[in-house]
Amino acid sequence: MDYKEKVKAAADIIKNSEVVVVATGAGMGVDSGLPDFRGNRGFWKAYPPYERLGLSFIEAANPAHFERDPAFGWGFYGHRLEMYRKTAPHNGFYLILGWIKQFGMDYFVVTSNVDGHFQKAGFSEEKVYEIHGSIHYLQCLNACTSNIWKNNEKIEVDTESMRARNVPKCINCHAVARPNILMFGDFSWLPYRSHEQSNRFDNFLEQNNGKKMVVIEIGAGIAIPSIRHTSERLHRRFGATVIRINPREPEIVKPNIGISEGGLKTLQDIEEVLDV
Repeated sequence: MDYKEKVKAAADIIKNSEVVVVATGAGMGVDSGLPDFRGNRGFWKAYPPYERLGLSFIEAANPAHFERDPAFGWGFYGHRLEMYRKTAPHNGFYLILGWIKQFGMDYFVVTSNVDGHFQKAGFSEEKVYEIHGSIHYLQCLNACTSNIWKNNEKIEVDTESMRARNVPKCINCHAVARPNILMFGDFSWLPYRSHEQSNRFDNFLEQNNGKKMVVIEIGAGIAIPSIRHTSERLHRRFGATVIRINPREPEIVKPNIGISEGGLKTLQDIEEVLDV
């Protein structure tokens, strides 16, 4: 099938489904103007100071910085926090919400993104599973308790040095606080909020077992394949049809559909077919 045929097939699957799982990786945010951290070039384009320092994304997104130099650790995450707060979710989020309402579908979101944009766009907090946590929540660096609390901090960052001018503190012991995000080489992340979301997702799947399910997967690459594996598991276990939207890595076995295009454009083209 060519692109137009795949879009039409995807539209037919969506309008005839009872349940939708929206599964997204970093590519979902690109159409909102968020940076693509794929490879060092993409990361350094977004954050030139780290190129000068010779740090990759994996090295910057490391909990060790919060222990050795909290201001440097919060430089990266404080800048991202403000960027995510200021950036509006693109129209694709709202198109999916419209289909859910139009076709009376139950839904759940599974995402590796930490930006909170699904909730910002109006998806229910109770129907989002953030597998790597969220930048909008904090925890104690030392895990003095299992508490996870909302991140209401305003963090100022010197963009030349990528150092934070203020460092959030734990609400319990007043030591350094860190984002409740699963980082690379992370042994202190508190997974309890994510586990609660996972349990709600499992309950959702059991309640909808036997119903016609579609997975709309957007921008999930193979470098960190958690989201792709989730989509494929739903296909095997629940008979879901996966619509994989990815401009670089759309491959998936039939009868699933792989579309080699960006998320927003594909969603807009599906909307045009559904309108007709």
